[in-house]
Amino acid sequence: MTPKGGARSATRSEHTLGLLLGLGAYGCWGLFPIYIKSVAVPPVEMLAHRVVWAFLLLLGLSAYQGRWGELRGALRGRRTAALLAASTVMITINWMVYIWAVASGRILEGSLGYFINPLVNVILGVLVLKERPARPVVAAVLVAAAGVGWLTFQVGHPPWISLTLALSFGLYGLLRKVVSVGAVIGLTVETALLAPPALGYLLWLKAAGSLSFLSGSAGRDALLVLAGPITALPLLLFAGAARRLRLSTLGLVQYLSPTLQLLVGVWLYGEPFTPARAVAFTFIWAGLAIFAVYSLRRGRPEPVTEG
Repeated sequence: MTPKGGARSATRSEHTLGLLLGLGAYGCWGLFPIYIKSVAVPPVEMLAHRVVWAFLLLLGLSAYQGRWGELRGALRGRRTAALLAASTVMITINWMVYIWAVASGRILEGSLGYFINPLVNVILGVLVLKERPARPVVAAVLVAAAGVGWLTFQVGHPPWISLTLALSFGLYGLLRKVVSVGAVIGLTVETALLAPPALGYLLWLKAAGSLSFLSGSAGRDALLVLAGPITALPLLLFAGAARRLRLSTLGLVQYLSPTLQLLVGVWLYGEPFTPARAVAFTFIWAGLAIFAVYSLRRGRPEPVTEG
């Protein structure tokens, strides 16, 4: 094989590996409702466990990789620390609302939020970054907005869960876009900021005799500890995929997550896919189709999401 052929083969192998990593990351995020349902603890306690165990795992990973300098730098810089504090607020809102939605039998509303999210990114880019979207992008946003408007009209109120998830994660992505730290270091700092109140809340539950951890089955305790790897592993898979794939490819792979959430909600947990929801999702999918086709042709899609 010629060197040129060998380079092409290596490129194809890297692309295949990146695609598998991306599918793994978004597959994990898409199946996350099954984990939340299986653990079956109150949403705030679930969030606290996710923060504490993820922090311990990420801290150990940072130590293993010798990244203490990056962590200290992220915490010392005032601007970086302030941006990460703001992103911590956004990801806390996002995690809490999503866990509550799944626990309350509203997985479909959660999936709708993550379908909307890429288009919310466009709106934030216009409002905050003063970007000028092309006409197909504007059309995509308007078509998706029609779907949200239809659903609002049918149910009598805006889909607050979906909009809160989309907006909080959109703002989170915007903040992480302008802060100069990597994904792992950023999440380590965010969980470090959340860990003290999360641990304090768990200790308070223990003192009140209502802590689920170590008070039930060993299986549930193991699942709660797994909240750390379940939070960190998809992020690491995503980071590997992002290094190997074009953004246009990742921009399409990201829709695997809300699609799986939708299927899990309907087929596994029997949430109703009403005609009103079907019409709304059709509009939103049409908007996403316009957006995806334009992104592929331009090769410059909006940033992909992390869960």
